[in-house]
Amino acid sequence: MNHTESVINAYPPGDCRELSALIRPGDTVMWGQSHAEPVTLMRALVTQREHLKRIRLFLGIGLADVLSPEHADAFDFLAYCGSGTNRKLARAGVLDILPVHYSQLPELIRSGRLRIDVAMLQVSPPDEHGRYSLGLAREYLVEAVKHARAIVAEVHPDVPWTYGGPYLQQADIDLLVASDASFPDTPAAETGPVEQMIGRHVASLVEDGATLQTGIGSIPDAVMAQLRDRRDLGVHTGSIGDGVAALCEAGVVTNALKTIDTGITIGGVIMGSARTRRFAHRNPAIQLRGTEYTHDPDVLRRIDRFVAINSAVEVDLTGQVNAEAIGDTYVGAVGGVGDFLRAAQASRGGVPVVALPSTAGRHSRIVTRVSGPVTVPRSDACVIVTEYGIADLRGLSIAERIPKIIAVAHPDHRERLERECHTGR
Repeated sequence: MNHTESVINAYPPGDCRELSALIRPGDTVMWGQSHAEPVTLMRALVTQREHLKRIRLFLGIGLADVLSPEHADAFDFLAYCGSGTNRKLARAGVLDILPVHYSQLPELIRSGRLRIDVAMLQVSPPDEHGRYSLGLAREYLVEAVKHARAIVAEVHPDVPWTYGGPYLQQADIDLLVASDASFPDTPAAETGPVEQMIGRHVASLVEDGATLQTGIGSIPDAVMAQLRDRRDLGVHTGSIGDGVAALCEAGVVTNALKTIDTGITIGGVIMGSARTRRFAHRNPAIQLRGTEYTHDPDVLRRIDRFVAINSAVEVDLTGQVNAEAIGDTYVGAVGGVGDFLRAAQASRGGVPVVALPSTAGRHSRIVTRVSGPVTVPRSDACVIVTEYGIADLRGLSIAERIPKIIAVAHPDHRERLERECHTGR
């Protein structure tokens, strides 16, 4: 690791007085996302921003309500997504987006095209060997730790010590502080009748022994709730939430039949409640890995019966998927959707799933043409699932796809979609 030669210090909770001395004008600072945000350090950064001149912050999914549009007086905000608290930055016009596949992030950091000068980490208390775990996230932080000029970390007493490496000694850290922040509350996603029906449809595509990739939210939770009768499921995913932890505890997820990492649940980040954090603590059956492993095509193609379950903003009648924007507002991400769906398409017995409600308010999410970016092209044919059924587009021509997709649209919009399709509007 290439670090500054500053003296290692461990300060009391919230004492970050040396932070501004480690961050130089023009630096790019990166930290973990969701529950892995280092909230104490983030607050200190905001407080000290007048001394930092101008720096750039690379953001993942925002959970803690620390950053605001007015902080653009000192910060340039760059993110791979518009999710969570990033949304208010996007609406204010101060958020820039890096629209890349998740699998590309490690190489961008390694090559310096995405230069990371300072990595701000949230770590667990050390184990008996003095090793600090990266706790709730590995993802792109693995490469950031390797290449950052300075590493700043906050030790949080409730962060689980998780397996998967890398582990840090105190000598690896330029500034070490104790965290006095509480984890933000994340109410359980509501699973109403629509989500439950989608969950049942998606679950019908999952056979015993399949390996799952899924995100977090109401639809993934609804899917997980329908899988209690399955046997020997595996997990290889970007984010591990409460639904995965519950299936592990119930003995449904055993990873016993996985073709790689047999017996181990693989993820990049934990985005769950205190229950999931407790479940992950010192649990060798769960390992967090860097993006260079969780999203790598060479790794993913070795997984048989890989079922990738992803969401979208809208899907058009030819199978194009927009998972990024609603109008002019960036709300989603390119993220790992392309990486995982292509892996499922290539997997022996795999199923690439895009699941979404048929409507958002009065508006159909099945559209004649997507109104935003094409995150997944129609050449990557997927299985589209709404509460009205399943449209398997694999191997179908455009003419064959159209009636399949219209059949899973809301009945109130089907006639219009048929008309617009035939008139070319």
